[in-house]
Amino acid sequence: MKLSTGSVTANSIDFHYLELGSGPLVLCLHGFPDNAYTYRYLLPVLADAGFRGVAPFMRGYAPTGQPPDGRFESILLGQDAIALIGALGANEAFVVGHDWGGFATLASAVLAPERVRRIVTLGVSHPAAAGQDYDWLKGSWHAYFFQMPFAESAVAANDYDFIVRWWRDASPEYDPPAEIIESVKATFRSPGVLTSALNYYRHTFHPANRDPSLNALREKVANTPIPVAALAFHGTRDRPGRMPAFERMDKYFAANVQKVVIPGTGHFIHLERPEEVNTKIIEFLKK
Repeated sequence: MKLSTGSVTANSIDFHYLELGSGPLVLCLHGFPDNAYTYRYLLPVLADAGFRGVAPFMRGYAPTGQPPDGRFESILLGQDAIALIGALGANEAFVVGHDWGGFATLASAVLAPERVRRIVTLGVSHPAAAGQDYDWLKGSWHAYFFQMPFAESAVAANDYDFIVRWWRDASPEYDPPAEIIESVKATFRSPGVLTSALNYYRHTFHPANRDPSLNALREKVANTPIPVAALAFHGTRDRPGRMPAFERMDKYFAANVQKVVIPGTGHFIHLERPEEVNTKIIEFLKK
């Protein structure tokens, strides 16, 4: 089946997306450093199972446009998800998210539980479970490195070799096909994408860069247990400090959270073991 493309305006941003299938909406949100094609394996499976799978390019990731206010905090990604559900003509949706898309997924469930039926997260834990130990900091070094003014030039050097190395560090037992890496590089070569992607980290992790007008929503998302049923995937070979956070996050879910750990997989678990991951996603969505 061939993926179709489309665009809608949501949250004052021109979102472009990949789409396949018809039926209940499943919104699939990508992370860093990636693009909507990360769901190349999941979208056909969703369509076969009677769902409408839609994978948008996240704010600032071409061909999606830039936000008018230039903001990229994670709370805004959750607002984008909710706005996209309505813009795509649905009253409610299932939401699937990887990496930053996973944080957006968690936020969307808190912001509008009446519009989010169930959620699936890939390669993330609830942010409240994050640690400050050495392993966690070691596994999160890039979030701090990206605060530097020279980060753009470092990431773009040698035709984005940084991205290739980052993928291999995050999923050390996975050899991503050349076409996947080239697709991601092509996205980052688009004007403005690199700075937008780094601003996700700069606006979320650096207190001085946070928008004070979002304080109340930020507190709500941080302190409200996830109110909808969740399926959460993680790999044992993801970066340092990640598995312990994943293991201790249950208390941040008010509804049932079903956790799946796949030995030998890393951060891109949905690309490394698509058949296993996709089968469990379909089973969960159909409950």
